[in-house]
Parts: sequence; structure tokens; C-alpha cells
Amino acid sequence: MATLIRAIPEMQQIAEAARRGGKKIAVVPTMGALHEGHLSLIRIARQHADLVVTTIFVNPMQFGEGEDFQRYPRDLARDTGLASEAGADIIFTPDVSAMYPPGYLTSVTVEVMTGLLEGKSRPTHFRGVTTIVTKLFHCVKPHIAVFGQKDAQQVAVIRRMVSDLDFDIDMIVGPTVREPDGLAMSSRNVYLSPEQRRQAPVLYRSLRLAEAALRDGERGRAEIVRVMQALISSSSSGDIDYISIADAGSLQEVESVAAGQSVLVSLAVRFGTTRLIDNILVKV
Repeated sequence: MATLIRAIPEMQQIAEAARRGGKKIAVVPTMGALHEGHLSLIRIARQHADLVVTTIFVNPMQFGEGEDFQRYPRDLARDTGLASEAGADIIFTPDVSAMYPPGYLTSVTVEVMTGLLEGKSRPTHFRGVTTIVTKLFHCVKPHIAVFGQKDAQQVAVIRRMVSDLDFDIDMIVGPTVREPDGLAMSSRNVYLSPEQRRQAPVLYRSLRLAEAALRDGERGRAEIVRVMQALISSSSSGDIDYISIADAGSLQEVESVAAGQSVLVSLAVRFGTTRLIDNILVKV
């Protein structure tokens, strides 16, 4: 069973000792409610490191007003067991009061990229993400950090932060893990009603439709978005927040996809109060 650590100084001491001993440390940051997507990242970390740390911290800074911070699923005993089976050596789960003590004033912000896509609907979200990831990096002192492609914008933002702030950390991005019907695994899927769950795989079908259109020579953003919207609207009660066709590196929207360009096709759709995101990378 993985060792459970709550105190920041204890985690730092263990990390420092591991580094002095020549061990390679990998971190897998999570908010708990672990599913197969998270576990696949822990297994990837296990392949690349001597010491695997899974962090479990439901970060209040990345939840906006009216979002689901209070009801976000929490089950530390379950998560510890699953992470241990997947290969985690340590579960680092600090208290909110330790991460953000009274008088806390500091945040880390990546400009421009964080105002796009998810940032339009959730303007404070990525400041919370980059701040907590920075703090976790300082606590765990990893050589490697493993993230999932499902949160593609988060990956791009953290990669930029790691580069801009000269973190000596290698990032590994694991593929999106999906249910048999294509729905991307997410801790928020448990909020879906049976009917919403039946409809939700249309997100992935719409992404694959966009990929097929691009492979068949369609280059116009407007037409790709149109066919995706039509499919989602005709097959579900989902309320589309956005559909994006963006350059995979900058996340800037493209009106016409250039030959040889890699684009991130992404979307966010609400089913009732549950907001789901998904994406695929396509190189044409």
C-alpha cells in the first residue's frame, strides 16, 4: 500500500532524500475520484521513475463561482487503494489550509493561452491550475510529471509554464482513456443521469466526424464546426459551450487549416449542470 503523506515538509524531505540517493521521481497530479484515466497515468509514471508520487488535492483555486467544488467526489480510502495497485509509492494529499494558509497572496499566471477555450467560460480556472501545479512541483521535486491528453489545454498551459519558468522537469502526456462507447473518462461523468450518459458519447463521435472531414480535405473551420454542431444537436440534449479548431501549439483559432498543420479539435458541452470536455489532435 502506498504511503500517505499530508505534511508539506515531510514530502519535501522524502523527495530530497530520494534525489540524493539518485532516484528518479515522477508525479501524477490529480484531484482524486480516480478512474482508469488517472490509473493509466500512474502506470506510465511507474515505467519511467523509481519513486511515483500521486497527489490528491481538490484545489479550490481552480473552481469558479457556482462550480462544483463542494460536491466534487472525494473518497481517499478508495483512491489510495487504486493508486497503490497502479504503482504509486506515495499519496501526497495536503490540507487546503497547508497549501493556502491565512494571508496567502501569491499566484502563478500564464498569459494569453489561459484566456482561450476553457478560459473564456472559466476565467480564473487556469490561474488556480498553474498555481497549484507549481506548488506541487516544489513539494514533490519531480524529474517527471505525467498529465493526460484529455485536458489538452491544461497540458499546453503547464508545458508553457514549465518552459517559461525553467522547471527542470520532463512532461509526459498520456492518451485519453475512453469508455467502450467512446466517452472520455472523467470524474464528472458520475453526475450524468442515465439518459444523459446515453447521449454523452456524441461528443467523441463529433470529434471523429471532424477528423474524417479534415482527412477528406475539408479545411474550413466554419464547415467543420457546423457539422459537429448538427450532430450534437440532433443526437442529444447537450448545450454546446464551444467548439474549437485551434493550432495545437498556440491554441489560437484557425479559420482555415493549412497543409501539414496540427490542430486541436476540442469542445465543451453541458448536460444539465454537468459540463463535459473532450478533444482530439489531428495533423493534416
